[in-house]
Amino acid sequence: MVSIKLHNISLVYRLHEKVTLSAPDRRVAGPGGRIEGSGRKQFVQALDGISFELKAGDRLGLVGPNGAGKTTLLKVLYGIYEPSGGSIAIEGKVDALFNINIGFRREATGRRNIVLRGLISGWTESEIEEKMEEIIAFSELGDFIDLPFKSYSQGMAARLAFSMATSLDPEILLMDEWIGAGDASFQDKAKRRMDELAEKAGIIVLASHNESLIESVCTKKLTLKSGQVESLTTKPIKRSRTEKTVLSRPR
Repeated sequence: MVSIKLHNISLVYRLHEKVTLSAPDRRVAGPGGRIEGSGRKQFVQALDGISFELKAGDRLGLVGPNGAGKTTLLKVLYGIYEPSGGSIAIEGKVDALFNINIGFRREATGRRNIVLRGLISGWTESEIEEKMEEIIAFSELGDFIDLPFKSYSQGMAARLAFSMATSLDPEILLMDEWIGAGDASFQDKAKRRMDELAEKAGIIVLASHNESLIESVCTKKLTLKSGQVESLTTKPIKRSRTEKTVLSRPR
């Protein structure tokens, strides 16, 4: 059973002091957390006391201002950053979409990039070939699939990256801001695809400034501020009018 459990996660990294003629203002924190300490012992508290649990079917939206810790938390979940404290337990195959350019070769065609991404993800050539047409069809790239990746617009690159990642059947999918790229029809397709993934006992964690996207896709919302949890809310289950009437009818 897929699951994510974080308990009191913290992430701290030291700042290397630079030579400057300006008087430093220790009260102001830069983006990416809180600046603590003084002099040569300054450090950034990027994450501080993050705890939550997710189970199969959960879709968690990460919201907060720039520098709140959303992308940092995603990278901790993916194993790019090792927490400085706390415990993390993840059950399930994880894939991530942080940046549409990561993992792609600019000179290679879209079709060749599908093969390369599949091999990196542990797929066999026969499995990649079996999924190839499905990925191309979902991306709506048509003949552009055989042109170099560097010729793609931002929206085209986003569609290909999303199509590939979601076709590889991840049990846990981590996504950053850019998923809102593309036209309205593709965004609707993307939302339906994410619903399908969640129904397959999957978990989705999506960081975005797009509140309407978070509200329409996610079942839970974690608000971060300066690397700390400001709030964690769960969307109430919607019931039809008939269900409400039955539930409220006195016996």
